[in-house]
Amino acid sequence: MGQMCQYQPLTKEDRITVVLYRAGIVLSALVLAISAFMALKGRYGGGLQDYPFLISGLGMNILLLTLYFSVGLSVFFIHLYVGKFYRTLKKIYFIAVVCLGILFFIGHGNPVMPFFRTPSYSALLLLPLSLCLGFVTAKEAFCFKLFEGYLLAVIMPMYLFFYAVGVATQRGIVTGLAIVASLLVFFTVRKVFMPLHCDIGDKSAYQQ
Repeated sequence: MGQMCQYQPLTKEDRITVVLYRAGIVLSALVLAISAFMALKGRYGGGLQDYPFLISGLGMNILLLTLYFSVGLSVFFIHLYVGKFYRTLKKIYFIAVVCLGILFFIGHGNPVMPFFRTPSYSALLLLPLSLCLGFVTAKEAFCFKLFEGYLLAVIMPMYLFFYAVGVATQRGIVTGLAIVASLLVFFTVRKVFMPLHCDIGDKSAYQQ
């Protein structure tokens, strides 16, 4: 369980790694918020004609790559007491990167396009990435009682599964994405304003 008290003075490296870790969370929330906005605007707001870059293949690909980058920041700069958890988390992220390579291949250089096929089984390739982000949110939920983090860890892979197998309606897809994005934004606001030392904890308890 995380503690709000400070165990030792923070080094420059401590501060940098915490800032990078939280920057990853903020970027992930921003990407999902933009994606949810696009989905809601496209379905209920009369289209996205005023945002041509966002709906272009390049714009959506940039969002996807930014999400991979942001989750990677959080994965590689997270502070965990148990070393084997950290190593496992990195392995899952490496699997996620392999899945991104597969998306590039089946999308002929356009990794977002396979998601628009029906049914979109390729969305299952995002599961490892969602597991990484879910681990981050669940860790924070466990340490600091950010209970929405547990919800995110469960909802994100479920959402991808239902989307991939074609069970969800278009309305359900849009609503689900909006819920995920809202929870992540709420989680992010609660997390990023914590004192930096909260993420470091007691370094003497770290395991290799």
